[in-house]
Amino acid sequence: MKKMTCKQMGGPCDTAFYGNTADEVIKAQDKHLKETVGAGDMTHESALKDMQGRWKNPLKGLGWYRNTKKAFAALPEEQS
Repeated sequence: MKKMTCKQMGGPCDTAFYGNTADEVIKAQDKHLKETVGAGDMTHESALKDMQGRWKNPLKGLGWYRNTKKAFAALPEEQS
């Protein structure tokens, strides 16, 4: 299991997400962004808009996705 933070994926905070794959932490961050902005925390609004807009520009979105997967792969496994 590995850990990535909201900030490592382009967000504004150090909330940590854990997963066995990059897709798991990406989904966790997406949920975090939606819930945080939904609760009124506007510091996450630009990251949420970026996340929602990634797939409107497939090349840019795919670049972010590939970079995040590479960054995740380079992370050490978390010790329990």
